[in-house]
Amino acid sequence: MHRYDYSFLKKSVPGNIVGLTDIISDLRSKEEFRKLQYSETFEILRHKAIVESVKGSNAIEGIVTTDARIKDIVDGATPVTHDEMEISGYKDALNLIHTEQANHDIKEETILSFHRMLLAQTNPREAGKYKTSDNFIMEIRPDGSRHVRFKPVSAEKVSEEMEQLLLAYYDARQDYEISPLLLIPCFVLDFLCIHPFMDGNGRISRLLTVLLLYKSGYDIVKYISFEGQINKYKDSYYEALRVSSDKWHENENDYVPFIVNFLQVLYKCFKDLDESFTDISLKKAKKSERVESILMGAIVPVSKQDIIAKLPDVSVKTVELVLGKMLKDNKIKKIGTYKDARYMRNTDI
Repeated sequence: MHRYDYSFLKKSVPGNIVGLTDIISDLRSKEEFRKLQYSETFEILRHKAIVESVKGSNAIEGIVTTDARIKDIVDGATPVTHDEMEISGYKDALNLIHTEQANHDIKEETILSFHRMLLAQTNPREAGKYKTSDNFIMEIRPDGSRHVRFKPVSAEKVSEEMEQLLLAYYDARQDYEISPLLLIPCFVLDFLCIHPFMDGNGRISRLLTVLLLYKSGYDIVKYISFEGQINKYKDSYYEALRVSSDKWHENENDYVPFIVNFLQVLYKCFKDLDESFTDISLKKAKKSERVESILMGAIVPVSKQDIIAKLPDVSVKTVELVLGKMLKDNKIKKIGTYKDARYMRNTDI
């Protein structure tokens, strides 16, 4: 049996992980501040995120349909094809998380209910049930031959391993020295290594990630698709999963690569939030107002080049004039010098 022990998170976390965690925590605070000011914009982002999450999480598994059909299914259309039924099942489970996350804890009943919703329309016999036969994680080599990349927990041991995983999670989340944010990728990695279902393990892991982020106070998944970001950078995701699952059965695996990938994806969500917010909220503003809005609304420091890239119809001179005026009025502060300069809303006044 694998040893589920997350106590290492309070004594041997690399400095780069701690630093990235602090940055993300700060970005969350800034997101909360901006959400209070621009509720209508966040509502637009909410619907867009659901569509992108449903599309992204299924696309990772090769389950696809047109963008128009995904939007229709999210809006309540009846699925027709097998893939659309799979997509609809994910949509149902994701909607449940977004609307009732406070009523659902990380426990066996929750995990099985997500799986039941996921496969209810396509495989009702196995929906909501652990696997009854062993499965393997395979990859196909360039020559067409198959290779077993990872051998998950055997079917007969799944129930016991899942119980130990959940107990370890409960124990760790009560320890104030363990960051709830760092606990998420460790739990998800172990879940994927157990691979408790014959089908749907990857999609269930992403649903659990969304729920775990909610439970940790990160509701950005309501406005930006975490699953969409994984799909966008899935090569690095799978590489981190491969490295961190190596020697898992021997209790010698390294969780760090998967933790770092998780934090990088979450950071990209905040950056995507910044860009999406700009696209939606600045369409009708004057050029100078659009420059100022980018600077005042940014949750990460931006450079002059970043502003020019986001507003290609605004001249460099206009951007420089606005930057100069805002610095003079003490609305923003400058970080760095010359070409490396970045600008951020001044929160010290």
